[in-house]
Amino acid sequence: MSILQSDQNNSSPEPRYDLADHFLACARLGRYLTVASGTRFFISDDFQDRSVIHEAAAVAAIYSKDNLVAEAALMPLSGNISHLKGQERDKYERLFHLIEQQTLSEDVRYSAKSLIESRFRESEIREIEAQLGGKISPARERYRLFLGLVKQLMDQKITAKPFIEEFKEFTQDVAGKLDFGIYSFCLDSLFRSLQIPATVKKLLVIEIIAFPALIRRELLSNVLSYPGQTRDLVEFVGSMMDRQLDPEAVIEIDLLKDLKLRRFSMEAISELAIKSGLSSLH
Repeated sequence: MSILQSDQNNSSPEPRYDLADHFLACARLGRYLTVASGTRFFISDDFQDRSVIHEAAAVAAIYSKDNLVAEAALMPLSGNISHLKGQERDKYERLFHLIEQQTLSEDVRYSAKSLIESRFRESEIREIEAQLGGKISPARERYRLFLGLVKQLMDQKITAKPFIEEFKEFTQDVAGKLDFGIYSFCLDSLFRSLQIPATVKKLLVIEIIAFPALIRRELLSNVLSYPGQTRDLVEFVGSMMDRQLDPEAVIEIDLLKDLKLRRFSMEAISELAIKSGLSSLH
């Protein structure tokens, strides 16, 4: 099952009233943006719902660490402007200037500038949507091909070593082109499946340990916070972290794990990070 199928079947729209504040809380912790319940990461498809609260879309466009999500967040905002006049239009144009100035994403900065300069022409909006789709579609197809390989692994038609080689190729192919939420869902499914051999899971952990800190922190804390995880794998992850990572990185993963286990609130984690001097989590 893909994340698109799973989320559309299992989740209702998130509460509108606090989504922007929730995104800001994620940003303060240096995290990828999640839905308000924290049960999954936001993906670009979530902004196809034109009723998404615009304050939340603006925060996502500025602070999302997933460029695809940040770019997708511009779409409900830009589509709204063409129907506005007077003070309301001026307000949205000022918002786009703010996004251009403050966004973490160079692609969003470029798109926001293009929209402003074109006076939010429909043709320019469609062009940006097409460019975004051109990035996403090939990566989604590559993801589906990899899922076929996962099925082969479950059916014992491929062994651990070639599977890991294929995983590394898949990761390289989709880097920056596949929503982090979909990539994370794929890895989470592997670690949670009883049909995936323990050897493969441990080899995946060895690969993830070498990932960039932000991605590694989210993926390993997911592994550690899964209630059904085997003690053997938890202990293996812990030993790899202790051997391969510096103490600050280990603490950050443990704090994020505790957040996902609902042991601490986002605010409490942020306060702990500030007191401990953990720059990545505040």
